[in-house]
Amino acid sequence: MKKYFYLAVLLLGSWAAQAQKDNSQQYLLNQIDKKYQDYCQVARQIWGFAELGYQESKSSALLKETLQKSGFQIQSNAANIPTAFVASYGSGKPIIGILAEYDALPGLSQDSVPVQKPLKEGASGHGCGHNLFGTASVAAAIALKDWMIQTKQAGTIRLYGTPAEEGGGGKVFMARSGLFDDVDAVLHWHPGTSNNASATTCLAVKSGLFRFYGKTAHAAAAPDRGRSALDGVEAMNYMVNLMREHVPEKSRIHYVITKGGLAANVVPDYAEVEYVVRHPDVEETEKIWDRVVEAAKGAAQGTGTRMEVEVQSGLFNLLPNETLSKVMDASLQKVGGVIYTPAEMEFATKLRESFEGKVAPLSEAATVQPFKMGYFPASTDVGDVSWLVPTAGLSTATWVPGTAAHTWQATAADGMSIGFKGMSNAAKIIALSGAQLFSNPAIIKQAKEELAKRRGAEFQYKPLIGDRQPPFDYRKVL
Repeated sequence: MKKYFYLAVLLLGSWAAQAQKDNSQQYLLNQIDKKYQDYCQVARQIWGFAELGYQESKSSALLKETLQKSGFQIQSNAANIPTAFVASYGSGKPIIGILAEYDALPGLSQDSVPVQKPLKEGASGHGCGHNLFGTASVAAAIALKDWMIQTKQAGTIRLYGTPAEEGGGGKVFMARSGLFDDVDAVLHWHPGTSNNASATTCLAVKSGLFRFYGKTAHAAAAPDRGRSALDGVEAMNYMVNLMREHVPEKSRIHYVITKGGLAANVVPDYAEVEYVVRHPDVEETEKIWDRVVEAAKGAAQGTGTRMEVEVQSGLFNLLPNETLSKVMDASLQKVGGVIYTPAEMEFATKLRESFEGKVAPLSEAATVQPFKMGYFPASTDVGDVSWLVPTAGLSTATWVPGTAAHTWQATAADGMSIGFKGMSNAAKIIALSGAQLFSNPAIIKQAKEELAKRRGAEFQYKPLIGDRQPPFDYRKVL
């Protein structure tokens, strides 16, 4: 009888522990649900602000105000960036960081309707869903704060307000300034067309402006007295295009001539071209960039012009962390996908009429994708953070399945209930995952060991941007 008594005690204890865990998780979900309409309003306001990189003063202020009202301490002007901030609650270890973005894109103004209808022709819009990104991250941080109070959990939550993800590299400057040095784990997410928490990597990237200086002259009467800066740009482009055959297969090199002269009958004394180089490996990206610079030097020498290069941005590839990603995936499995109402189904069906090619089934929004080690051919400034701190992210179905990012269709969904539902799910998943990390120090230890193994014993962080300052005006010319 004594044997069965002890077995019953063990089973009862196990049941009680599981019940306590379930109650704790449900508390987090309830905290987000009961403030759902408030968070929808915040997301919609930021969607309306549609502020470009390093100009997100209203968006940043709204998120800071929301956090401050919930008991967070705010550090404004983080890393000497006016629209960057760090919001903190709690004290001591572990320190769990959550990333928030809120910058818009130029030229993507769009009403929240399923047909193309700009709110203002040529104006900016949230075609990448960062209005949802920032709001969901704030909602998750607030829910975790409430949970910490209820459970008397020790530790610190840090919400990082990170501006200018779209080409401005805000997180790189924040990482370089040491803002992540004491953080134990970082969680983030991104709007998308599916629900996926796979451990993914991406392309490292380096970009900059090549400026050529020549001499003006009458193009017909005295061309021999001129030196064409545009010739320098075109010679550089020709050499780089020849180079494409001799770079690794997954490399990407793209450029645009931003200034090419003012009149055809005047030899241009100034021309400018912007280059972007990408590769899955950060060291290979640097090597290819150096070859592009050498091509520019040769072009200047051959055309009798002078060349200057300004590095504008440089981002590491994402360093996946399978340990943390599996925690996120378990939380995603619990929360699930996005279920459309009849009105949302009608919106999605109408929106899909604007798509070209194969159309994804709308049921994809409700489906959770299987976990895997993945790769996507784009870049993000989360990459630099992921080489410093164990980092994991996910996507949720905030867009109608089949939508391409950076489109008016994405902007439309980001300003209405389909986007808001995916946003709420993301907040819940991050909150559940954060609670897991606070409650299980062994997971953080394992994630740190994985990070150390993946980046290697000799790793030293050297930002691709060097010592340049944030390009605060990089969107003002558009």
